[in-house]
Amino acid sequence: MLRLRTLVIATSIALAACSQQSNEPAQQPAPAPASTAPAKASTAATTPEVSAVNPFLEPSTLPFQAPPFDKIKDGDYQPAFEEGMKQHLEEITKIADNPEPPTFENTFIPMEKSGQLMTRVMQAFNAVSGANTNDTLQKVQEEEAPKLAEHQDAIVMNDKLFKRIETIYEQRDSLKLDPESKRLVEVTYKNFVRGGAKLSDADKTKLKDLNKEESTLSTQFTNKLLAATKAGALVADDKSKLDGLSDGDIAAAVEAAKARKLDGKWVIPLQNTTQQPALQSLNDRATREQLFKASWDRAEKGDANDTRDMIARIAQIRAEQAKVLGFSSYAAWKLEDQMAKTPEAALTFMDKLAPAATARAEREAKDIQDVIDQQKGGFKVEAWDWNHYAEQVRKAKYDLDESQIKPYFELDNVLQNGVFYAANQLYGLTFKERKDIPVWQPDVRVFEVFDKDGSSLALFYCDYFKRDNKNGGAWMSNLVDQSKLMGTKPVVFNVANFTKPAPGQPALLSFDDVITMFHEFGHGLHGIFANSQYPSLSGAATARDFVEFPSQFNEHWATDPKIFANYAKNYKTGEPMPQELVEKIKKSKTFNKGYDMTELVSAALLDMSWHSLGPDAPKQDPDKFEADALAKAKINLSYVPPRYRSSYFQHIWGNGYAAGYYAYLWTEMLADDAFQGFVDKGGMTRANGDRFREMVLSRGNTEELGKMYKDWRGKDPSIEPMLLNRGLKEAPQKK
Repeated sequence: MLRLRTLVIATSIALAACSQQSNEPAQQPAPAPASTAPAKASTAATTPEVSAVNPFLEPSTLPFQAPPFDKIKDGDYQPAFEEGMKQHLEEITKIADNPEPPTFENTFIPMEKSGQLMTRVMQAFNAVSGANTNDTLQKVQEEEAPKLAEHQDAIVMNDKLFKRIETIYEQRDSLKLDPESKRLVEVTYKNFVRGGAKLSDADKTKLKDLNKEESTLSTQFTNKLLAATKAGALVADDKSKLDGLSDGDIAAAVEAAKARKLDGKWVIPLQNTTQQPALQSLNDRATREQLFKASWDRAEKGDANDTRDMIARIAQIRAEQAKVLGFSSYAAWKLEDQMAKTPEAALTFMDKLAPAATARAEREAKDIQDVIDQQKGGFKVEAWDWNHYAEQVRKAKYDLDESQIKPYFELDNVLQNGVFYAANQLYGLTFKERKDIPVWQPDVRVFEVFDKDGSSLALFYCDYFKRDNKNGGAWMSNLVDQSKLMGTKPVVFNVANFTKPAPGQPALLSFDDVITMFHEFGHGLHGIFANSQYPSLSGAATARDFVEFPSQFNEHWATDPKIFANYAKNYKTGEPMPQELVEKIKKSKTFNKGYDMTELVSAALLDMSWHSLGPDAPKQDPDKFEADALAKAKINLSYVPPRYRSSYFQHIWGNGYAAGYYAYLWTEMLADDAFQGFVDKGGMTRANGDRFREMVLSRGNTEELGKMYKDWRGKDPSIEPMLLNRGLKEAPQKK
């Protein structure tokens, strides 16, 4: 997943006209301000004073302007936000009030340069609040969310500013703008219109109120879910209940218990997904059921962290926002500027996947049930049984189990000799660890990235281990955006939630974890290779159903024979993985793909169902709505639950993927088709890598994305490579 560069709390200061852009055009109907001169609206009476020594007030003097995390205190963020909003609105007001006729140079250029203090504090805060939060930072999130919504309103709904933008937009074909500048004009204009710039005053006020409420609830959802996930961890009093876990996993469970002051017990923290990694290994069925239900019910316990009422209201608000903006549903609004264009197109695409996915999942379920019956289990397969017995099926079919694989996937070796090595072979990049760059938590590492000519290109941070104060999942974002206009190079980071080993033990990964590392670094390359003039169009600032394409494409190199052989080595002996084991992994490539695809399609359809609600729909009961939506889509297999349940679907309620989770499937199509393009031209070669970098990875949002893909690939994307690669269609037999 790609983490938005805007505040998790959700303001989506994603204006293409401002330098603090999101990784997508506005995540929600862009908040609308109350008036054309609301510069004081977002600075409330309780505004904290900003100290002259606040580290955000001036650009960082560190390499690449990296944030000085060693000097930043929790108390610095809120006053910097307040001062940043104040300065930003003063800059915007000056642009809007300029008495000279509007030109690209006196409107768009200063808009791109505006809000630099806001950018600095927002990007640092996003990193820390997502990966290393605390009560103070959560309080800042909740207090600043409505103010930041108003702040965005004040810009999008500034009539004078919009008239200048509109004038230039209407003249764009006669202004002799270079292609990137023309693209900036078009993207900015459309974002303002989509944000409500053309609404009546009454509708602007209505939208403003909805936006404030939505941003507040979205922030509260994120914080409640973090607390619910921590509280939902499985606590075991009897070690025998954990039979099947490795010694390393047991040691990690002991450390997790100690961290919670539960000495003498074992704790298995929850991951953000429905299924939990330990379910694969746990032999005790009652413990598996307990762990699964701890995950399934984490945010539905009727306590302070129950999210159901909140998400039902967020869905209502979004439908109402869409109505004000002239759309039949939030999904219709959201997809208008995406590659899919309409909810109907996204649903048609998913309709091609769902029957094949569920049919394959049903065949996989039969294989699992056969194993259970052979062992005289006396029960029908349930969701908490699937991973445990699927692993046994894999072992029986392919003589392969996870415990054989993990010793060959030590984290640092995968990073250095897998992820980085692939980037070297494809693009000529090299990496040098920097110990002198301050970080937000001791586990974080920093690498300087050097280009093929030896020049310094970027900084890359990685924060891989799970913590109770870290949001679930994995993501990428920027600490500094690349921009020729601003003279800045990219500073990007990856975050994941891999199990932290006990002291002195190696960090051994599952193969899924390995794929996650390649995935997130694919996002990283999108940021590292950014080569745009304007920060608003730079790097991963693209449509949601394009932004996951570079990351899913990069996953393919994890299994490239040359790359795999370079990192799949035993952590004790350094010996490469035996070829016999490599062949087993290859043969099992499409194993369990019916399950994987079904849980993903289920989540995507659930997301689209929530955001297809009309503005007049009553407030929904989330449990009933979820069950009905999955049944209607004929994807309600009891043993294949959605990858995320509504009540803990952080992607859509807190992270900007609302009506956009289908993008993971859409971009799998792009990624698999793109990889086939590489295969057709010789596979992993520097020539192929350099061409992909030049025509796709470096371009950001500087041209229409469908055209960008077609120009590089030579044709429109096909779904066929995806169906074959994911095991949903049999490859044609060679004659």
